[in-house]
Amino acid sequence: MGPRAAPLLPLLLALFGRPDPGRAEGCDLQPVTLEPPITLFYATSTVPWGCVSSSSLHTSQEVHVLSAEWSKAPAFPLKVSVMPQAGGCNRSAVLVLLCAHCSATVTSLCPDLRIHTDAHLSPGTTTALGAELPMVTSEEQLLAWAQDTYGGITTYSKLQDPRWVQLRLGEDARSPPHCIPQEHFNAMLYLETEVFFHKMKGCSRGDTQSTRAAHIIHLLSESSSPITEVNLTLSCPERAVNNQILILQSRTNLTWSLSVNNCSIQFIVSGNYKITSMSPMLHRGEHLPDTEQGLVTKAFEKNYSVIASFSTIPPSARISLEIQEHEPVKRVPETPAAPAPTASLPYLLLVMLRPWKCTDETMEIIIARSHLEPIKDVVNITLRDINCQAEKNATHFMLKTPLSHCGTLVEDRGLANNELILNLAKGTVLQSVRVAFECMIPRELFLRLFPTAAFEAPQTELEVNKEVFVQASMRWEDHPADLQLKECWLVAPGQEPMLLVQSGEARGTGVALLEGPPSSHGRKVWRFRFTYAVPEGGRIPFSATLKCKAGLQNNTIFEKVLEVTVKDGWRPPNNRGLGLATVLGITFGAFLIGALLTAGLWYIYSHTRPTSKLQPVSSTVPASESSSTNHSIGSTQSTPCSTSSMA
Repeated sequence: MGPRAAPLLPLLLALFGRPDPGRAEGCDLQPVTLEPPITLFYATSTVPWGCVSSSSLHTSQEVHVLSAEWSKAPAFPLKVSVMPQAGGCNRSAVLVLLCAHCSATVTSLCPDLRIHTDAHLSPGTTTALGAELPMVTSEEQLLAWAQDTYGGITTYSKLQDPRWVQLRLGEDARSPPHCIPQEHFNAMLYLETEVFFHKMKGCSRGDTQSTRAAHIIHLLSESSSPITEVNLTLSCPERAVNNQILILQSRTNLTWSLSVNNCSIQFIVSGNYKITSMSPMLHRGEHLPDTEQGLVTKAFEKNYSVIASFSTIPPSARISLEIQEHEPVKRVPETPAAPAPTASLPYLLLVMLRPWKCTDETMEIIIARSHLEPIKDVVNITLRDINCQAEKNATHFMLKTPLSHCGTLVEDRGLANNELILNLAKGTVLQSVRVAFECMIPRELFLRLFPTAAFEAPQTELEVNKEVFVQASMRWEDHPADLQLKECWLVAPGQEPMLLVQSGEARGTGVALLEGPPSSHGRKVWRFRFTYAVPEGGRIPFSATLKCKAGLQNNTIFEKVLEVTVKDGWRPPNNRGLGLATVLGITFGAFLIGALLTAGLWYIYSHTRPTSKLQPVSSTVPASESSSTNHSIGSTQSTPCSTSSMA
């Protein structure tokens, strides 16, 4: 394309589905009036109205007043937990709970806590019930009654849509003398509550036919907030379809800790985040706009045309999000459905054990034989394809198979389904117990090392000066083409890191990219080969680390680390022989050791000879004496001489 084609690019992108910021104008966020698509709770210590005072210090008890209201009738009892102060239950305490037309469960470790309430107390309540509340029509009347009855009020909190409340007893002499309610009161010193969020909004583009839905949580930022990490628990329906995205917006120096249960969902997160159910590794998010219009536009840019929920909540350290069914999901079975199993002991045991585990290319079944002790006469265990039979040893049944074998069906939403068949011998009849299961394929980067280009039998051994083959792979159901291999490094102790691949290109000598298998079910595979050589004079390490990163265009990064052992293979003679200095050192050492040994032997010899040997033989010695001496000397010196003398 020439220079004149450049002005056409924005127009082409707009025409063929890459939205621009103006597309958000077609989506006017309105309150969700029907059954909400999510259930959202968040923990907070900021109450709509509240106060604290020291007015009860000079009375016989501390007094805490709670007033609860709901936007909708609560479906379950309010849970109130009263905790003693650090020193224990030192003073009597009174709880005044205004909760018209509601049920409540109040528990406390302090036996002398008394309650005044208009709520229906559930059987789980562990405290004493005092006199009923008088008929009051306002918060002012309630506080005035508590003040007149007990002479002071320790704390007051008005709650909106609470799910549970934790109240800590105790008084502070530094508090104001009178409890005067203030709006948006921070009750962090004595109260924490989890509340429902009912003010969510939603919208959709008028011309869309898409079912791809976005859920957006905008966490407001306050400079005085001490919160540095948000724990978000996400739950999804049993058969949730992977056509939704969760956008989490907060200040950039906040960390999101995500616990995902039964969900296959996309994420866009500001600040840093980690998915605790997959890996504790911290990932860097991306910069997100902090306005409604900007966040809606971001969802449209990712081709999510329905804003199922938009929630703006105050700072919170804990958030619970339950995604409901966005729409009925119709699934056509690819194989005839097996009859529903009865709730037999083998069936319940397999469902409880859940012995299946998947990677992006394999399924593995491991069952300890001790777990099957309640079941007698287990003949074998197979998958849907009965030719795929588990091997057994003294302790376990084990089966490992590629996802493409044994009748496994891989769905686009990152699930692999099969059947586990337990065959039992009941007399002369073979009885089969079938358990259909779905195995979640982790959304993470996998890294494998192979000895040959056949990419079979992965290993964790790296041989020096020998070619090795690497495969990185990952499943990403939505637009796998957007997934790229960012970089790969080999890191060995005491050596400079070796860059192997960067931005999809081979780096360094001896590194070559290889063609991978075609993508299927959203799985992307990258392959390359390299040879690990130790620099001349360098030390061969015992181990090394292979690190790879894959990522999306939005800077979402997935990292994998593979620890390998280094094997010392063939050593070239020109750079592995002994140097001249080494040879001279060994020679000199051998000479020195020989000299010392010779000196030592001479010293021993010279100090252990008989005294007669050191005296000269006189020429005037008689012949008989000379003969005796010669005989003695001959006997001492050697066996041949001794034999000659005796002769």
